[in-house]
Amino acid sequence: MIDIPMRSSLPFDRNSIKNINISQQTNQSFAQTQRPSTPAHPPSHTAANRASAHLPSNPAPAQAPIPIRQLAVPALRKKIKKGQKVPLDPSGQARRIHICLGWNVTNPQCDLDVSAFILGPNGKVLGDDWFVFYGQVDSPDKSVHFSLSDHTDREYISVDLQRLNPAAAKIIFVLTINEAFTHKLNFSMVKDAYIRILNADTQQELVSFQMTDYYPNVISMMIGEIYLHQGAWKCTAIGNGVAKDLEGLCHLYGVQTV
Repeated sequence: MIDIPMRSSLPFDRNSIKNINISQQTNQSFAQTQRPSTPAHPPSHTAANRASAHLPSNPAPAQAPIPIRQLAVPALRKKIKKGQKVPLDPSGQARRIHICLGWNVTNPQCDLDVSAFILGPNGKVLGDDWFVFYGQVDSPDKSVHFSLSDHTDREYISVDLQRLNPAAAKIIFVLTINEAFTHKLNFSMVKDAYIRILNADTQQELVSFQMTDYYPNVISMMIGEIYLHQGAWKCTAIGNGVAKDLEGLCHLYGVQTV
């Protein structure tokens, strides 16, 4: 069973993680809030703590969301289309790969997170800790690792295929909008989202996919996956999503949360 810490709405670093459980939301409540709006910026966790301590209240004016820098989409040299399945590395040389993801937004409150679900043949995680994201950056066997990217991409997941648990049959890579239910956010406010998979040793692109469909009823997007087929790794460009937050995704893939 895993405790999902809540991301701050400010730019993320590891010191900003607060151990607060994400409250369960329903798809129905999301459907009622799909029309875009411009809610006030939420108070910081520090302000909330002061309020709970019954200190004198003299709230400062609401702050506008901090602008998210625009990301130039890198040259995607081996692009595939939505739904297309291809061999990950026909040469069979890649042993370690980097799954790099990037995006831009049209609403500055739209803050995305990357996660990876490591699944067995039954489509469920191998265990609660086989879910890699900002709050749990390594898989138990240390073969899958979450990282922030300071350069071309926003975030990336590294995978050591040689060290990966042999029970793993698939890894799904997901983009989720942070606090989407709270701020009435959805993927119609996202653009330029892509995934590119590199040979970690040579930095050569193996395959890439740039999304073209951005749905107003989606807050988590399964952008791509790698999977084993007859002993070889393949890649699928997915580009479809669900109206579920990170906790909802955990339930979908068999991770128990508290």
